[in-house]
Amino acid sequence: MLGCTPVIESLLDTDLYKFTMMQEILHHQPETQAAYAFKCRNTPALPLALLKSEIEAQLDHLCSLRFSEPELAYLAKLRFIKSDFVDFLRLFQLQRRFIHITVQDAHPDDLDIRVAGPMLHCMLFEIYVLSIVNEIYFRQFPAQAAFIIGREHLQAKLATLKHLSAGAMPANPFVFFDFGTRRRFSRVWHAEMVGLLTKEAAPYFRGTSNVLLAMQYGVTPIGTMAHEYMQAFQCFGSRLRDFQTNALEHWVREYRGDLGIALTDVVGTDAFLRDFDLYFCKLFDGLRHDSGDPFEWGEKVIAHYKKMNIDYGTKQLVFSDGLTLDKSIALYRHFAPRTRTGFGIGTHLSNDCGQVPLQIVMKLVSCNGQPVAKVSDTAGKGMCEDENFLNYLCDVFQITRQ
Repeated sequence: MLGCTPVIESLLDTDLYKFTMMQEILHHQPETQAAYAFKCRNTPALPLALLKSEIEAQLDHLCSLRFSEPELAYLAKLRFIKSDFVDFLRLFQLQRRFIHITVQDAHPDDLDIRVAGPMLHCMLFEIYVLSIVNEIYFRQFPAQAAFIIGREHLQAKLATLKHLSAGAMPANPFVFFDFGTRRRFSRVWHAEMVGLLTKEAAPYFRGTSNVLLAMQYGVTPIGTMAHEYMQAFQCFGSRLRDFQTNALEHWVREYRGDLGIALTDVVGTDAFLRDFDLYFCKLFDGLRHDSGDPFEWGEKVIAHYKKMNIDYGTKQLVFSDGLTLDKSIALYRHFAPRTRTGFGIGTHLSNDCGQVPLQIVMKLVSCNGQPVAKVSDTAGKGMCEDENFLNYLCDVFQITRQ
């Protein structure tokens, strides 16, 4: 039985790209089986294992939720969401039997959270689980003091934005988005933060990845694809060497010009750009950075567009890796004279409340019984549970492991 306030009260309280990826899987790979694993990349101040019983109760509640008709109507109004997918969601309910939490003897302070089953019934768990773990963890600290600190820090960010106009470039204005659902301090703080940005941060604040908050505050829901979409194609029938082009081709066919920002670092940017040929350069609106040095990445992408004889000034570079507002502005000043930019800021907005944030992720680790891998441009951000497959993948794509 749930002993305290639910962390998740609506299935729309997740990131847009979970729905866009799910729709593509429904239409083209509905029989897919998948497994996901939770990982905490830093050492929490308090052991996560102590939270197991409360997280279990929160998951019980989560699996009782259904999409409401107003929520489905909102999704249906998004032009890239198709009616059959909305009909699927009308019947959808997360299944408790697909998610399990254990504490391993070898790591008694940690949580081992696993999701396994049909991909269509498992892929939505990720953001909910991360939000639940975060909020239950931070409920151990005084909320009132955290909110005071969070509001002070947010006001300082708003003050920074007010001084930005003097250096802004009208042709390529500074725009940023909230990408903070997965690592937020709490659901209540997240809603307060997005509400204040909506009122006070115009014209810079352009939307949120959180679909529920986008609906509530009348802002644009932001997102296209995540690593799991590209990783899944490592097992979808083509040669492993062709999985990126296969994934991008399927995306183009599904969305036909919408959602045109591609993610570059599933097997590293260099390997991605080798597959991102003239065809894809023309079809996609831009690329998203999520690991490695962002300045080097941006220069590398611009050089690639030049090599393809593409007017890179018409493309967009979207940055989303551990950004602060100051870092976003520095990147903007560097690249905006040449091309369009956008900044997805996560933890720095949703969990800048005085405590050290958890660096938690939940990644796809197998698909249709086969291992999959993410090979990041940043050491420590990759993930694979099969060393032999990881070595093979690196050989195929000529990758030097970090």
